[in-house]
Amino acid sequence: MPVPNLRSDVASADDLAQDDGLAAQMAAIGRRARAAGRTLALAPAETKDIALRAVAERLRADRATILRENARDVAAARAAGQGHALIDRLTLDAGRLSAIADAVEKVGALADPVGRQLAAFERPNGLLIERVAVPLGVVGVIFESRPNVTADAGALCLKAGNAAILRAGSDGHRSAVAIAAAMRAGLEAAGLPADAIQIVPTRDRAAVGAMLAGLDGCIDVIVPRGGRGLVERVHAEARVPVFAHLDGLCHLYVAAGADLNMARTILLNSKMRRTGICGAAETLLVDRACAGTHLAPLVSALLEAGCAVRGDATVQGVDPRVTAATEADWRTEYLDAIISARVVDGLDAAIAHIEAYGSHHTDAIVTEDGTQAARFLSEVDSAIVAHNASTQFADGGEFGFGAEIGIATGRMHARGPVGVEQLTTFKYRVHGSGQIRL
Repeated sequence: MPVPNLRSDVASADDLAQDDGLAAQMAAIGRRARAAGRTLALAPAETKDIALRAVAERLRADRATILRENARDVAAARAAGQGHALIDRLTLDAGRLSAIADAVEKVGALADPVGRQLAAFERPNGLLIERVAVPLGVVGVIFESRPNVTADAGALCLKAGNAAILRAGSDGHRSAVAIAAAMRAGLEAAGLPADAIQIVPTRDRAAVGAMLAGLDGCIDVIVPRGGRGLVERVHAEARVPVFAHLDGLCHLYVAAGADLNMARTILLNSKMRRTGICGAAETLLVDRACAGTHLAPLVSALLEAGCAVRGDATVQGVDPRVTAATEADWRTEYLDAIISARVVDGLDAAIAHIEAYGSHHTDAIVTEDGTQAARFLSEVDSAIVAHNASTQFADGGEFGFGAEIGIATGRMHARGPVGVEQLTTFKYRVHGSGQIRL
């Protein structure tokens, strides 16, 4: 008779106990969020705005603590050999933290999205029916390496009357915990439940699975913010609705009618302002009709700015520093100082390339030809399309939303920057005077 492996038996029991403990912890987070969400849904607009101002004040007051914890995250990421793009997204300084607090205040200054009358009509039988905006309920946000998401998501959810459950990636966990603590203190100072904003306290990846399962019906929608691996997992496993956002594979098309100086300025901003954000341009398309005058200056500008260029044969021909683009390059979100570039035979070819390789996030055209611009804006099926403007305007703050919880690239419920209005749903209120259905 074999001797039982007592070490394995004990380890299995410990693992089961740990799993049970995490499940109970996550279930409790969900219940607290649901209770807080019910309170928040009924909170007056003025109370929510006071809370958001208090949150902004606490973020500024706790600056030293937040920056200290962020420095620990950054140091750990560097020690782990993480790349420049991730480090840039992760890093906070006094200026970035001040901008985060300012964004929270801007959200507070927005009109209250809850209670808006979206439609009203009278039926022949005298019934008065109105469609009114109401909160979604509890929003789960799963994100990686972006400390600002903690504040942006929490503030937007609060303004829209939703509770938020935030799960930060391991790279930015310390920063997120510090920011969430400041936000919870601001909520309490305004007399609202601190549990309206909760940060998942563990780095255990099983917590993500618990959220995707819906926490026993306590989560109403999931918003993923992170790399392809995270987003694909969310789409594959989620048992609650998801605000879709996969890649930010953004294109800039320089059409035949483009002003060269404008094209160069927009290109450098679209690619190089911040290379690690989802609105950064990843592919440059240049119309063959203007390639003779525009292609070499545009490629040179990129290279001189420190951007590696991977191009087709025509692009390689204008500068020996250009390396050959592969088929994979047209499908790559670099999030780094790298861009793919090709020459296309007109507007139809540019649109066909974007449709074949794009992610329906943000695409832009540079041209002085109004007809070309109108066709591009109409025919390119992306959440954001731009004419003579940088792709890096793909941002809720730049749209006047105060902040964003993400850029939705799907077609259901929300598309583009997800702000306070997109974090509401609606219900119908029916007013009668004794009518019955025959």
